[in-house]
Amino acid sequence: MLLEFKCSNHRSIKEKVNFSMIAGSDNTSEELLKEFGNLRVLRSAVIYGANGSGKSNFISALSFMSDLVSNSINHQPGQGVFQARHKLSAEETPSEYSIQFVRNDMRYAYGFSVKQNLIQDEYLYYFPKGRQVKIFERNGLEIRPGDRYKGVFDVSISILKDNRLFLSCAANYSNKKEIEDAFMFFNTDIVVYNPEINNWTEYSIELMQNNVMIKKAFVDILQALGTGVKDVEVKLEKIKLAHLPQELQLPDALKSLLGAQEGNRIEAKIVYDQFEVDLMTEESTGVKRLFQMICPIIDILNKGKILICDEIEASLHESVIFQIVQLFQHYQKDKFAQLIFSTHDTSLLDTDLFRRDQVWFTQLNTKERATDLYSLVEIKNVRKSENLEKGYVSGKYGAIPMLNKKFFHELNESILG
Repeated sequence: MLLEFKCSNHRSIKEKVNFSMIAGSDNTSEELLKEFGNLRVLRSAVIYGANGSGKSNFISALSFMSDLVSNSINHQPGQGVFQARHKLSAEETPSEYSIQFVRNDMRYAYGFSVKQNLIQDEYLYYFPKGRQVKIFERNGLEIRPGDRYKGVFDVSISILKDNRLFLSCAANYSNKKEIEDAFMFFNTDIVVYNPEINNWTEYSIELMQNNVMIKKAFVDILQALGTGVKDVEVKLEKIKLAHLPQELQLPDALKSLLGAQEGNRIEAKIVYDQFEVDLMTEESTGVKRLFQMICPIIDILNKGKILICDEIEASLHESVIFQIVQLFQHYQKDKFAQLIFSTHDTSLLDTDLFRRDQVWFTQLNTKERATDLYSLVEIKNVRKSENLEKGYVSGKYGAIPMLNKKFFHELNESILG
């Protein structure tokens, strides 16, 4: 589970912003929380804000941290670390990222900074029996192991470079379970979905083909949403690219280049009462998006992962999003998955769906073009029973576009002559 995330100097985020999944003192909907030690942890959070206010950049920062941990072991000499600095930050200002999380009932704190496209510093701590223990601290290429880890990192240090994170190196070249668990949190537990980039159709087909229960759950959900779908028929098979069916044949020159390379051939039919349709060529955009997302979401729920989604409402009806949030809120109590997403859909701003500490806003400081991130609980005089949608649309919480009425009046007059 994700507990908190902080970052600074990342795209529109200039000064440090703090995001937390730790519940506040509010005692509303206590049954939706997960207890860990003396903490109460939220299952979901939603982020609102105007276009260009930094919602996507916040999610980008989380994704960047996860990707760099997973992949920096592969960085080659001379290959710099991508640094998405704020446009008004000095070149020598570091970009900083820190996170606290739980994996296999152990709490971790991890962070690093990137300065001038190189790793500047890094740390990893964990909390056995609730007490902080240092696994390592790093400054430049100097590694300071904790007392329990002296001699453990000799090989890892030998492959360390200033464009590689030490956690990535240590997870691959040491055999300590807590280090591997910390790495695997980023490598497998955080799932970032962007509808403009990701296409999970093949992932969904593979899940349904290999797990009858996931397929049944998928069909049940589609039926509950009133789509009229009765069944799905899926097939995924390996095929040599040079041996494609006649209608998909490649030019001979390209076939000779591909040789024995293989690809996945997928088929998916959506079955209704009196007919069936091909998913890829005949189905609606909305059902295609459901097909992409529902099975991975079931997998994420069953494995207790964290789904982070930018603009979840793309091609999904608000009632579907409501049901997805409810799935995360009320899933089996022995499973703990989390959902963090951004949206413009104000109909979800409902105290029957979210506690106040689950609602977040991004707002742009127009002078510096810098993002501020804050929670609804930080705003004074918000009642538990308040109509959140009305409050947000009226501008009570900030984070919405402020229309220049004079400009639109003058524009209207010029158009009308």
